[in-house]
Formats: sequence, structure tokens, C-alpha cells
Amino acid sequence: MNIDELKIAIDTIWVLVAAFLVFFMQAGFAMVETGFTRAKNAGNIIMKNTMDFAVGSIMYWAVGFGLMFGASSNFLFGSTGFFLAEVTSESLGITVSPYAFLLFQTVFAATAATIVSGAMAERTRFSAYLVYSVVISAFIYPVVGHWVWGGGWLSEKGFVDFAGSSVVHSVGGWAALAGAFLLGPRIGKFDADGKPRAIPGHSLTLGALGVFILWFGWFGFNPGSTLSGTDFSIGRIAVTTNLAAATAAVAVMCITWVRYGRPDVSMTLNGVLGGLVAITAGCAAVTPLGAVCIGLIASMVLIYGIEFIERTLRIDDPVGAIAVHGLCGATGTILAGVFSTEGGLLYGGGINLLSVQILGVASIAFWTLSTSFLLFFLIKAIIGLRVSSEDELEGLDRHEHFVDAYGDFMLKPSISTKE
Repeated sequence: MNIDELKIAIDTIWVLVAAFLVFFMQAGFAMVETGFTRAKNAGNIIMKNTMDFAVGSIMYWAVGFGLMFGASSNFLFGSTGFFLAEVTSESLGITVSPYAFLLFQTVFAATAATIVSGAMAERTRFSAYLVYSVVISAFIYPVVGHWVWGGGWLSEKGFVDFAGSSVVHSVGGWAALAGAFLLGPRIGKFDADGKPRAIPGHSLTLGALGVFILWFGWFGFNPGSTLSGTDFSIGRIAVTTNLAAATAAVAVMCITWVRYGRPDVSMTLNGVLGGLVAITAGCAAVTPLGAVCIGLIASMVLIYGIEFIERTLRIDDPVGAIAVHGLCGATGTILAGVFSTEGGLLYGGGINLLSVQILGVASIAFWTLSTSFLLFFLIKAIIGLRVSSEDELEGLDRHEHFVDAYGDFMLKPSISTKE
């Protein structure tokens, strides 16, 4: 084996290891969403997260990968490579095995799809969610991916989103916003005056476990996007990723301590995720100090974003997915235009890169919101989007899957069942 072959082997192994780490993030999302929701819906949450990856893997291999990375003459979507037909490392412009690259991109697609599950938790029909999962994996997400990573029009403009603050996370966040809006709030979430009520999740322990799994998996998500185990920048990317998450967590803890009179546990856990989402766009382009600044800004966007979505828009998002992934993803992408050491506003680059970042964020938001809104509207009209009130009050586990996630335990009535 010569040096070039050894490099290809190392890079391929690195991409596969990173893909395995990102795959493990599915467990993290499942635990976060399960822990932050009620026990009577735990089985339903697990089932949706499982099917996100299973359905998404098939649809992305069959259709999504081609739309995202296939050859294109229009800069909007690819038109070759479906079912991975005639795809080679050379046609993709990479050195690693196309199979390793497909798996790495598949776990990214699954992440975008599973984000929506939390925002629509506890009142969505399982069959309706399966339809959505198919469409986002096969169409909505891959088109955005082509714009940025597949040689599309945003790539041509120099848009920076190294590992997917906008491509992955804001796509999931904006789709979650459209779905939660059309779905409506859970029973008992708002009182007669429209004031939100807390509906506590059944296990902060599971929620915390999920956050730590996601934090761990992010070291595959961001450094893995180099597609090279011989690229020494993976160390710097890991450091910027970690610093943004840690800073956001500390900042959220301090802000909630002052604002609410206590250090809020669930909000601080979401602070970790908000910092991770925000740094994902610029993790390879900013300094450690820049990462700290991005994490700090993300903490404020998270707290005030959750409050705005719930109190002003009166949208019920049980896990805070819209703020964490949509708002922090968009913010982090824009901030890459400020803190990037190559072309950033603070590094003498003027407003050119920042303008491109804002254009990209707005375009991705418009595409995702419009297509997701249309999709959920059609699902609602054709097969129904929401379960009945009776099913929601008793729990989706029993009525959608005929199981009890905690069969040996007596579940206490939740706040909403007293309405």
C-alpha cells in the first residue's frame, strides 16, 4: 500500500467512524424527546425516532442522495445518482468510498427529519408523521443540501455552512415550526386567556442523557465533515464545537438564574444543544474565542426565542426544537459571516460574506417553511394530522401502538387531563 492508498484508507475509516457517532445521535434525540414529554407517549416518541432513520435511510438512498449530490445544470437539484447508480468517488469529487460518503450523508438526513418529532410530540398521528418523514428525507432536505454542498447556487456564492447549522438544523427547525403551527397546541397547554402552562416531561434524567449523547455525537458531526482523518483541522473543529456548547450552557444557566430566580435545568440542557447547533456552520472557520462569542449569543437567542414562540406566537413546542434548531441554526449561520477568519466582518472581509449568509438563511427558511406548510396542510386534509382528543388525553402509546412504555408503573394523571 502506497502513501496515497493509505491516506484514502484513513479518510474512509474516519468518515465511517464519524457516521457511526452521528448515527448514535438518533438515540440522543430519542432520549431528549422522550424525557421532555409525558410517559404516556414515550413509546410513540421512540417509534417515530426509529422510523425516521429506517424510512429516511431507504428514501435518501433511493432519491435524496441523487437530488443532493447528482449532476446538475440548474444549480437547484441533482438529476443523477439515484439508488447510488454510477456514483464514484471521482464523480463526487471526494477521495473516500462513495458507500462511506452515502452513510455519512444518510445520518445527516435522518437528523434533519427527527428534529420535527419533538415539536409535534404528543398529538400527531403516527401515519401522518411517516408521510412527512418520507418527503423530508427524499425531497425537502436534499434540495437545500444541493444548494450548499452539492454545487448549487448558494455554494457558487460562497455560502458558509460547514456542517449544517442551516442545511440540517434550520431545515428541521423550520419544518417543525410549520408542523406545530398547523397541528395546534396540546390540550391544556394554554389557559382561557392564552397564557401558557408548563407541562413537565416525565424524566429529566432521560433528557440529560440524551443531551450528553448528542454532545458526544457532535464530535462526529462537525469534525467528520472534513471527510478526512488526515486533516489536522479536526482538532480545532472539535475545540470550537465544545467551547460553543459549554459557553451556551453556562450562559443559559446564569441568565435563567437571574431571570427566573433559579438555574433552570431543562433550559440549560437545551442551551448545550443551542450552542452546538449555532457553531456547526462556522466550526471550521472561527477561532476558539469566536466560538465562545457564538455560544454566548446562541444562549440569548434560545431563551428569548422559546419565550417568543410560546408566549407571543402561542405555538406549543414540547422540547424547544424550533428555537434550538431553527433560530439557533439561523443565528449561527449568520454569525459565521461575522466571526469567520476568512472574509468575516470582524476580520476585514466587509459585508460580502455576511450578506451571502443572510441571503442563504432567508432562502432556506422560505423553501422549508413553504414546502413543509404545504406538505402538512395536504396531510391534514387527506389523512388527518392530529389524533382525537380522547386519544391525546389517554396517551398515544395505547391508542397508536397498543402498548404501555412503563407497564409496571402507575402513571399519574397529567396536568392536561384535569381540563
